[in-house]
Amino acid sequence: MTMSVAANHAKGKFAQDNIFGANAAANAAVAEVGQDKVVNATIGAYMNDDEKLACIPVVEETYRKIPTNEFVGYAPIAGLPAYLDTVIDLTFGDCKPNAYIEAVATSGGAGAIHHAIWNYTDENDTVLTSDWYWGPYKVFCRDLLRKFDTFRLFDEEMNFDVMSFMGKTNQILTKQDNLLVILNTPAHNPTGYSLTEGDWEHVMWVLREAAKKPSKKIILVVDIAYLDYAGEAARDFMKQFENLPDNLLVLMAFSMSKGYTMYGQRTGAIIGISSNKDVIQEFVDINQYSSRATWSNINRSAQYTLQAINNDPELKARLNSERSGFYQTIHDRAEVFVNEAAECGLTMLPYRAGFFLTVPTKNAEAVCDRLHDDYIFAVPLAGGIRIAICAIPQKKVYGMAGKIKKAIDELGK
Repeated sequence: MTMSVAANHAKGKFAQDNIFGANAAANAAVAEVGQDKVVNATIGAYMNDDEKLACIPVVEETYRKIPTNEFVGYAPIAGLPAYLDTVIDLTFGDCKPNAYIEAVATSGGAGAIHHAIWNYTDENDTVLTSDWYWGPYKVFCRDLLRKFDTFRLFDEEMNFDVMSFMGKTNQILTKQDNLLVILNTPAHNPTGYSLTEGDWEHVMWVLREAAKKPSKKIILVVDIAYLDYAGEAARDFMKQFENLPDNLLVLMAFSMSKGYTMYGQRTGAIIGISSNKDVIQEFVDINQYSSRATWSNINRSAQYTLQAINNDPELKARLNSERSGFYQTIHDRAEVFVNEAAECGLTMLPYRAGFFLTVPTKNAEAVCDRLHDDYIFAVPLAGGIRIAICAIPQKKVYGMAGKIKKAIDELGK
C-alpha cells in the first residue's frame, strides 16, 4: 500500500493535462523532423507566422518602461483602484448595465473562477457548466470539494440547447439553494461559439424564473477571457444584466492573458453586478478576504501596465489597432479551416470567433494519435478534438481539415 500523509480531502489528487502532453509530443516531433513539417495546434496562445509566442507591441513596450516602485511594490489586496476602474470600463464599453458594479483583482481569470466557486457554493454543492468546457473548471470544483455537472451546449440543429440548460438548472435547484452556473462566452473555449442575443434572452429568462423562489440564490459566472477576440457587438449581451432580482448575482471573470498577451503575469479580476448595494458590498468584502487567504495580492506591474495604456489615448489607440491585427490573423486562419471543412464534409462545432475550434468525434485519442503520422498535433477531449487555431500559421492550416476527415473516416466517428 502506498504511503500517504495527505489530508483526506487531498489524497489521490494529481494533475494530468492533455494540452501540455500534446504540446510535448509536438516539440519532440519538431526536434525529429524540423518545425516546417509539424503543425502544433495544442497551446492556447497567439503565435505569429514564424510560430513564436507574440506579445502585443505596445503592451511589451509599456511593461518594459514601468517605474521601479510600480514594478517591485505590493499592490493593495483588492487591486490598484485605477486598475479596477479601468477593468470595469474595458469590460462593458458602451454596454454597461445600470446596476451596482465593483471589481476585485484576481490571479487571472482562473482566480476569478476559483473565488466564485469558493464564495458562492457550499461543500458538496453542484456547479453547472456546458458539456464542452475548459478542463480546469472541473479541477477547481474537485479541489474545493464541490460536485460538477453539465448541460448539453448544442441541440441536434447545433443551436444553444436552452431546454437542456433549463432542465439541469431546475434539477440542481431541487437539491440545493445556491446554484452557480459558468458560461464561457463569447468565443468559447474549446468550440469558438458565442451565445447570440437570443441565447442570452433564454438564459436570463431561465435564471430569473429560478430566482422567483426567494430561498434560492442564483449566481451566473461569465468567463470573458476571449472577449477581445470575439468581433464586433461582442458586449451587447451585457445590457441584459440590468434590473436583476436581488437573489440573482452576475459575476464576470476578466483576464489579461489573452486580451493583453500577458499569460504568465497571472492578472485578472472578478467583477460583480447586482441590483442590490448590500450584495455588492458583500461581494467586495468576501472576495478580498479570499484573495488575502489565497495569494495575498496580485501582480502590481501588470495592473499598472493596463491602466497606463488605457489612460493614454495614443497608447490605447495603438493597443486597439495592434490587437485588431492579431484578431484578424486568427480570423483568417479559422476561415481557411472552416471553408475547407465544409468542402471536404468534416463536421465541426459552430465556430464564431476566438482561439479554438473543435471537431466532434468519439475517437478523439485514436484520431489524435493517427494525426501524428501527418505531424499534426491537437488536443483530445472527451467528445472531440480541440484545435488551437491561434497558434497555427495560415500556410499550415491549408489541408488540415482534409487530413482530420481522413483520420476520422479511417477510425470511425
